[in-house]
This record gives sequence, structure tokens and C-alpha cells, in this order.
Amino acid sequence: MKIGLYFGSFNPIHTGHCIVAHQMAYQTDLQQVWLVVSPQNPFKPSNGLLNEYHRLHLAKLAIQGIDRLRATDIEFHLPRPSYTIDTLIYLEEKFSQHEFSIVMGSDGLQNLHKWKNAETLVQRTSFYVYPRPGFPISTVLKANITAVNAPLLDISATFIRDQIKAGNDIHYLVPEPVREEIEKNGYYR
Repeated sequence: MKIGLYFGSFNPIHTGHCIVAHQMAYQTDLQQVWLVVSPQNPFKPSNGLLNEYHRLHLAKLAIQGIDRLRATDIEFHLPRPSYTIDTLIYLEEKFSQHEFSIVMGSDGLQNLHKWKNAETLVQRTSFYVYPRPGFPISTVLKANITAVNAPLLDISATFIRDQIKAGNDIHYLVPEPVREEIEKNGYYR
């Protein structure tokens, strides 16, 4: 099976994440997209992160009922911070029957050369890249890139967290089950 790995903090998962994952799963040759909830991104500070198991639960709520999407805690059991190359190698060994690719935005692609063992990563896998405004799809590394047009929403998890802290409503910014869970538990206040 051909699987796209969509890495992220998902702090919280929002409608934009869901649209991208869905487009990748249903408009490309990927047969599934796994949302890999990262406990600690090496490029972002860990303070302000909701507990990883809560973020995983929110991701599962967001994609429930969508056959080709799956949220996974695979990085919870690997050394921290999480590095894509380490996760990829682990998954290739554990699920050798599958072929893995990476799903990412063109903004992240700009920094690919800064990732741990970037050249090895580029040799091992392909990339499904969706455009982000102001970030052309290009890389200094010779990566196998499939550009995928996906509807993009100019929202971010930071914006959503700020809205929650300000006491503002987040309807339509996140899937409804996610909004209900955030409100019920008082997350991000």
C-alpha cells in the first residue's frame, strides 16, 4: 500500500489540515494518509503544546469515518525530539509491505535541507507537496516531488489557540467534534 505521512504537532488539528489530508488521500495515488502526531518538533518550542495524547485524540475525532485517513502515535514511542528520517526508517522496518511518502506544504519544503539527514531522506522517499502562498515548490535538494493542488485555508493552529484564549468562537475553524472536545475540556484557555 502507498501511504502518505503527514507530520505535524496538530496543536490543534484544524479544518485546513483535514482538507489537505483528504485531498492527498483521494486526489493522488496515495491509498492512505497517516497523520503523524509529533510529540516534539525539533524546529518548534515544546511549551504551549497540548498533551500529545489529547492532540492525538483530537486528530482521531477530526478524521473519524474517513476510510483513507488515520491518526497515529508512532512518534510517541521513538526518541525525542522527533526526526522524520528516524520515523521513516522505523516505519519502513515495521511495515516493510508498504511504501511511504511524505506529505508537506511548500513552506516546509523550503527548509528540507536543514532536516536531520536530509539527503538520505530525499533518496529514500518521495514528497507530495501542496502549495502555500509565497512559497514556490522548490528545494535545494533533488527530491522526487509531486505537486498537489489542494484548497488552502489561511488559518493556523496559533490563530485558533489565540481565538480560544480571547474567548472567541472557533466554529468552522476546526471540525465540530474537535471544537466540542476543546470546549468540554477547556483546552488552550
